[in-house]
Amino acid sequence: MSMEKHDCCSAKPAAAEPAVKSCCGGASASTEHAHHGHHGASQDHVAQAAKDPVCGMSVDPSTAAHRAEHDGHAYYFCAQRCKEKFLADPARYLQPPAKPAPALAGAVYTCPMHPEVQQVGPGHCPKCGMALEPMMPSLDEDDGHELRAMSRRFWILAVLTLPVFVLAMGPHLFGWHLPMPWDGVAGWGEAMLATVVVLWGGAPFFARGWQSLRPWSPNMYTLIALGTGVAWLYSVVAFLAPSLFPQGFHDAHGRVGVYFESAAVIVTLVTLGDFLELRARRRTSAALKGLLGLAPKTARRVARDGSEHDVPLDEVHPGDMLRVRPGERVPVDGVVTEGSSHVDESMLTGEPLPVGKRLGERVTGGTINQDGALLMRADKVGAETMLAQIVALVAQAQRSKAPLQRVADRVAAWFVPAVVAVAALAFVLWASLGPDPRLAHALIAAVSVLIIACPCALGLATPISIMVASGRAAQNGVLFRDAAAIESLRSIDTLVVDKTGTLTEGRPSLQDVVSLGARPFDQLLALAAALERPSEHPLARAILDGAQSRGIAVPAVEDFRSMTGAGVEGVVHGHAVALGNRQLLANIGVTATPAVLDRADILRAQGATVMFLVVDGVLEGLLAVADRVKASTPRAIDDLHAAGLRIVMLTGDNAVTAKAVAGELGIDEVHADVSPADKAAVVRSLRAQGHRVAMAGDGINDAPALAVADVGIAMGSGTDIAMESAQVTLVKGELTAIVRARALSQATVRNIRQNLFFAFVYNAVGVPLAAGLLYPLLGVMLSPMVAALAMSLSSVSVVGNALRLRHAPL
Repeated sequence: MSMEKHDCCSAKPAAAEPAVKSCCGGASASTEHAHHGHHGASQDHVAQAAKDPVCGMSVDPSTAAHRAEHDGHAYYFCAQRCKEKFLADPARYLQPPAKPAPALAGAVYTCPMHPEVQQVGPGHCPKCGMALEPMMPSLDEDDGHELRAMSRRFWILAVLTLPVFVLAMGPHLFGWHLPMPWDGVAGWGEAMLATVVVLWGGAPFFARGWQSLRPWSPNMYTLIALGTGVAWLYSVVAFLAPSLFPQGFHDAHGRVGVYFESAAVIVTLVTLGDFLELRARRRTSAALKGLLGLAPKTARRVARDGSEHDVPLDEVHPGDMLRVRPGERVPVDGVVTEGSSHVDESMLTGEPLPVGKRLGERVTGGTINQDGALLMRADKVGAETMLAQIVALVAQAQRSKAPLQRVADRVAAWFVPAVVAVAALAFVLWASLGPDPRLAHALIAAVSVLIIACPCALGLATPISIMVASGRAAQNGVLFRDAAAIESLRSIDTLVVDKTGTLTEGRPSLQDVVSLGARPFDQLLALAAALERPSEHPLARAILDGAQSRGIAVPAVEDFRSMTGAGVEGVVHGHAVALGNRQLLANIGVTATPAVLDRADILRAQGATVMFLVVDGVLEGLLAVADRVKASTPRAIDDLHAAGLRIVMLTGDNAVTAKAVAGELGIDEVHADVSPADKAAVVRSLRAQGHRVAMAGDGINDAPALAVADVGIAMGSGTDIAMESAQVTLVKGELTAIVRARALSQATVRNIRQNLFFAFVYNAVGVPLAAGLLYPLLGVMLSPMVAALAMSLSSVSVVGNALRLRHAPL
């Protein structure tokens, strides 16, 4: 507890005594000037009173039995237990409690059922009445307050409703009949408790129902407000002024029946349904919260003078040097500038094996550094990091509408007016044809129709499945931009893929070294790597990486010279060495035999770029560099074929290399030497033939084709433009994720159809039953309380069915 500080000029402690401190850490405790009598003596003295820093009670230092010193100051306590708590953790009690962080200014909220509804700050949807949610989620803003408040409201309503129900239904269920005057007292108690439940507990429903009428978007709360309002208002008038009602409303005892218990129970059950729905919606965002939790709260920044300090993550800027120690999470996206380690990327990619990282390689915020210290340069922070983009994509997909949602939207447009018409018709029929008391039966039927026909289950059928599916996909390294992509992916029959970066690794690597003479493999590679060390060409980097990965020492080169369009030459260990293409051989006057050229053609047919190595004027070897097929690609192609998909490859590479890769993988159709416009044209042609086409690519040149495909799929390792053009992003950049994404798409559409079927059947069966269909056959009417329970259970069942997607096999 904090306390005020006072100047203590007239009552300073003795010099030998440590200063008395308050719980807020002030220089002195609160001071009170008072006169004390001791054993009847008249002597006055000034006493200094302090507060116990643990419980806040005032303590007189002159009489306190419990005292402790900390940091050169004395503290006094009311009891030994407070002293023990203080000594265990002084900082906890000496620092003022942190104030809760305020809501972000300007935060935009949206409706989970109507994403087009957006406003600054929280509120309720004018179309459906549901509570608005933040468009961009945050770990800080969801402390469970709303859920706790709704839980507390429900239990209060339950406690108030139970006696109302017992008093009203006791005579009917158990034959209870209270004697006079207790029956009158019971009647007033029932009326008062039900009024509190309806007017206090149902206030949010009435407010939302009224809001739905102003833009004329009737929804579930329109029906709830109308049903409970009519039942309660009718009961109030019938209870207070029964003489105002015609004879048809009076029973055999001359009393007018009241329905306080129906109105109260309906409000309580609807509150329960809202509570269960809110709890379920919170569970659907568990995957998103898990992604948000990947980012550490702080980063260790290395200053220019070499000093290191922990700073909040939002204070990290591009260009900052950051230290990532073993076991820590990488704070932001960046590049390794010093050290090497293995990084666990499983939370982002789903792959269990850690990935090696060394100088110049990229690391992603939220991944876990395992066994080595890394120094990295931050280049993407805040909303630009991959983790932030993943969160934004998932949040956007969860808010979007699937095409199946349009069916529910069209039905909801006329649903509420139709229900009101059915309720009115039921009232008229019961009032004119029903048994006595006719008007009472008519009122029950009308209220039951209004309550049971709540469109909540229909409205939730699609959005709740999309939310669960988006989270499940994110956990498996697949990001859906919108709900349409989730629905469309299931029906594709043709997958068009780019070669470089999609089927292959997207960077050249050393594939083979062929010795044409007596020089061994290691020597040839060392000579070639020495020549390529000064070069920045991608092929040179592939040769250098090949030598380093094999542990071959790379010697120095002298008299290095680059020949544009041909190759490079220099002197290594006194030998004149040259490396390049056939133009280089012509330039230096070296002739390749037909056998050597045939061997080079074989390597080219396998998709490799071939370079000739000449040592002291003699052709000594061939080096083959190729963009290697990803290790996961062959299995992915087999799985896609097994799923019935036709695979078409598009590439700007030459036909020889393209056919070599296609032949190795068993791809059905190849288009080589195509421009970005040509790729889009091929996709349009396939769609014109009636195919459902998905396009997978990673580069800027793939963006037009990604945009025109039925479903565009971008590699997470590709360019930002490709990901912006696509509806689906594969975080790991491997095609195996398409198989999982397609399986999830099929499971999600089945789940949505199950939800819609249940919602339609529920209303198709429930409304006639509520209107009294069973009465001519069985003599049974559906109580409004039963209708309210059925309405709540329908929404809960839809949510529960959607949650099954979290465990769907992929």
